[in-house]
Amino acid sequence: MTIRVLVVDDQAIVRDGLVTVLSLVPDLEVVGEASDGAEAVDAVAREAPDVVLMDLRMPGVDGPTATAQITAAHPRVAVLVLTTYADDESIVTALRAGARGYLTKDAGRGEIATAIRAVASGQSTFDATVGARLVAQLAAGRPDAAPAPAVGLRDRFPDLTPREADVLERIAEGRSNPEIAAELFLTVPTVKSYVNQVFTKLGVRSRAEAVALVLR
Repeated sequence: MTIRVLVVDDQAIVRDGLVTVLSLVPDLEVVGEASDGAEAVDAVAREAPDVVLMDLRMPGVDGPTATAQITAAHPRVAVLVLTTYADDESIVTALRAGARGYLTKDAGRGEIATAIRAVASGQSTFDATVGARLVAQLAAGRPDAAPAPAVGLRDRFPDLTPREADVLERIAEGRSNPEIAAELFLTVPTVKSYVNQVFTKLGVRSRAEAVALVLR
């Protein structure tokens, strides 16, 4: 299946480079470009992409604002952030707006293509730097003797079972379903079932939304 991609960045040279690079990937098709958030919103309605590769800081309508508008109006469209910035505020703002993934512009073609495929299939994805910052945020403020993160999650989300809290903790750390299965000694279908149960209980639709809720 070919994944339709919209590239959004305010710098023409960056857009041109991304379009050229992504055009070399057989299962990806660039269906449009936009130079700011307002153009991105219009282009999504016009081109119906599967994935929007979204810059964050742009003049006019910025990336998080456009992401929120796109995910509200087109829930099936996945937004993957590709930006220079990896500070905590940028990451959390993007995830709360509905982004399913977050990469920095240090990412290579293979990493970007893999991330596009992941978010197109409903998964969330973060590069190593972003994943480390998410884990650090989850751990922030807890002394060494504090309860394990899953215990804290059960306190915050009492509807979750202990196993569901374990799964949510690993989702927040950026783990894939196979990785969660290996760590918890479960099968991948069992993990998928737990993920669906967590999403239902938290009232979220994606891993990125679940992470954003944990970080609030």
